[in-house]
Amino acid sequence: MALGAPAPAASAPVPSAAASASAAPAAPIGSGNAQLGLNQAGNSNTTTVRYVKNNQALIYTAQLTVRATNVAAAVSRVTSIVGDAGGYVSNENASSDPAHPSAATATVTVKIPVTVYQTTLAELTGPALGTQLSLSQQAQDVTQEVANVDSQVTSDEAAITQLQALLKKAGSVGDLLTVQNQIDSEENALQAMIAQQSALDHETAYATVTVTVVGPVAAVKHKPKPKPAPPPGLSEGLSGGWHAFLLTVDWLLAALGAVAPFAAAIVIIGGGGWWLRRWLNVTRGQ
Repeated sequence: MALGAPAPAASAPVPSAAASASAAPAAPIGSGNAQLGLNQAGNSNTTTVRYVKNNQALIYTAQLTVRATNVAAAVSRVTSIVGDAGGYVSNENASSDPAHPSAATATVTVKIPVTVYQTTLAELTGPALGTQLSLSQQAQDVTQEVANVDSQVTSDEAAITQLQALLKKAGSVGDLLTVQNQIDSEENALQAMIAQQSALDHETAYATVTVTVVGPVAAVKHKPKPKPAPPPGLSEGLSGGWHAFLLTVDWLLAALGAVAPFAAAIVIIGGGGWWLRRWLNVTRGQ
């Protein structure tokens, strides 16, 4: 769901408190207020941060296009604003020609802590960078996906604990190897779930904003609008009619093919009956 400029509001509520993610207390997803929950990722001994807003885990994204007099200076300003907010630059691409500096363009993808997303985006859309050309925002609800991954992590951890207890009671070498193989399989599945859990936690803790900066004379790339289909002409009509004719002929041939064996049998039986009747008449006449 995209919103046009200049209103920087997503369909889901965006937090405005400028609190530090690392300093927030631990909180589960089921809490009613906006909180930052610390998630201990199983046996990996790594702690990730998840943002929770009114029982929802949301992923915020935005796309901003700005026209600036000096593209390099504007990109530097973006980096400074995001860095001061506790975020970072995840990707940057620039295109420039020394002979035509006014046609330079740059695209910067930044990660902003969700707790300061709204205030930071407001600063990015202000006059400090240049003239805003477009702005769109989205908020994706991944609450169910997060809950499913968390549940799977808990299930895998419980299974490993049970298998480890079973391993201590295994008597033969074959039993030991069987249980150990099951433990290895569960641990691999757990590590995959932990990686997915960590990625979701990061995506809900940091909003992703793509900032495109164009120079004074640089063209802004827009997605081409789909061309309307032209009205059908004579050739299309003839082609459609010929196709319908061939399709009808195919159906008729298929029907004849299906009936032909029965028709042949009827002809043979009828012919045999007619010959037998004629033979009987001749025999009686004699």
